[in-house]
Amino acid sequence: MDTPPFTDLALPEPLLAAILDMGFESPSPIQAKTIPLALEGKDLIGLSQTGSGKTAAFALPTLARIDPHLAEPQALIVCPTRELAVQVCEEVFRLGCKIKGLRALPVYGGTPIERQLKGLRKGAHVVVGTPGRLLDHLKRRSFNPQKIKTVILDEADRMLDMGFQEEMEELLAALPKERQTMFFSATMNRRVSRLIEEFGKKPTLVEIERKSLTVDAIDQACYEVRQRSKVEVLSRLLDIDPPRLAVVFCNTKRLVDEVTEGLLARGYTADRLHGDITQQMRERVLARFREGTVEILVATDVAARGLDVDDIDLVVNYEIPHDPEDYVHRIGRTGRAGRSGRAVSFVFGRDIYRLQTIEKYTRQTIRRERVPSQEQVEGKRADKLFQTIQESLEKSKVKDYQTYLDRLLEQGHTATDIANAAITLLRDSTTREGEFIAEDKQKEAFANERERSSWKDQKRGGKERPERGDRKAKPERNNGKGMSCLFMNLGKAQHIKPGDIAGMIYRECKVPDGSLGKITIFPKHSLVDVSKDVANDVIEGLRKATLRGRSFKIDHDRKK
Repeated sequence: MDTPPFTDLALPEPLLAAILDMGFESPSPIQAKTIPLALEGKDLIGLSQTGSGKTAAFALPTLARIDPHLAEPQALIVCPTRELAVQVCEEVFRLGCKIKGLRALPVYGGTPIERQLKGLRKGAHVVVGTPGRLLDHLKRRSFNPQKIKTVILDEADRMLDMGFQEEMEELLAALPKERQTMFFSATMNRRVSRLIEEFGKKPTLVEIERKSLTVDAIDQACYEVRQRSKVEVLSRLLDIDPPRLAVVFCNTKRLVDEVTEGLLARGYTADRLHGDITQQMRERVLARFREGTVEILVATDVAARGLDVDDIDLVVNYEIPHDPEDYVHRIGRTGRAGRSGRAVSFVFGRDIYRLQTIEKYTRQTIRRERVPSQEQVEGKRADKLFQTIQESLEKSKVKDYQTYLDRLLEQGHTATDIANAAITLLRDSTTREGEFIAEDKQKEAFANERERSSWKDQKRGGKERPERGDRKAKPERNNGKGMSCLFMNLGKAQHIKPGDIAGMIYRECKVPDGSLGKITIFPKHSLVDVSKDVANDVIEGLRKATLRGRSFKIDHDRKK
């Protein structure tokens, strides 16, 4: 059953305005069930997987009850880790951006406490933090809980697994008894039940059924692509292996419009589906898609509900969905009726962390691929053109244009010149003009580095290069201007991959997108190029971090 739009959930106007600005149309299942109950002030138990949209499910009704004129903490959100606390606080900021004067503050350990003390003194309305640091502020009396109206325990089962039971109990006991309490957890075990019994007031259970995972038969791959390069990369994929029918998923209707216009401008037959499309137009678009008049359908998740077409060869996640279940639902559009199917995802920066969540949820690895080059696309087009001409000649489908040929030959043109001109016209009429993108520059730099290395080998008289894993014979690196090289004492022996390092840095250090350069993995160490502006922040941010369960050291590479 389709969920109602956000406008039917009785949310205040500033929250609705923020949601619409973010481009979202309808709530996820957990949001549709939770928000009306939470707005009534009821205690809740939300059983839902990570990434199901539960942050907005509790943040929206919580923000609806905030009085921005009262400079006191009125809502408390408790999270198991500092990463989640920062993520939740950012979501609160985005959802509450239209509430004038709203202040939200992340509170967690491992960072200087002075900034947090200053934020609490200013009167943060929403405090998001980890149990240990929140309890520390409570004991310092820098956090006054007396005006707290709502408390949320996010990932309660994980906090208990991490040994925070005593801290959570002490924290909840210090809060006002007349409050609303919401428990969110992926599982309901005995310890979670005991905590709810002790601190909840007959909470209502909201449980979201998991969709079945049927992705085994689908070939899944991802490409690391910047936002501004996505249309070009999508075009290259469509040119190299043209699908019969393809669906491109975006998270917002605004981006659906942009992508559709971009594809149409490049000569593809594409159309769109999103919440602003009328039912009559929707049926017309779907009919054209089913019959193949439209080959590429660009859509949001909500608009694509009920899309039942068996001949879809390719699904593209132009943006990674927020909910892993939505990922499964999206790629399930292909590979139907015993056919093979392909699913492609575009990721960049923090999306890598979201992709890891999807891999964990589906228990499958999504293959990393290199962005196809313009040369690969041209090669594929040439092969296709040759095949078309060959098939036409073999099947005697060539019409009699002898009169034209005779006239051209009489004017002095050779048969070879005429054939070249005809093929050029055919090629120009069936191909599009390619676009040079930032990802091509990275490939050029990589190729140039390899060429220089080869030239240096020849200059040494053809001697074999030293082993790359030998620290005493470290290869030349092309950092580029403004980059700094960092050394990490983890490598291939610990099964570390570049994506693991990139995901960790974006997740832990919150550096801007594009801050990372080349990542080289050696047997026992790794070298990471990062922007000089954030190099020290990365070192400091990873001082207490772990990767694949291992602690490590990271510092400036001293052998540069």
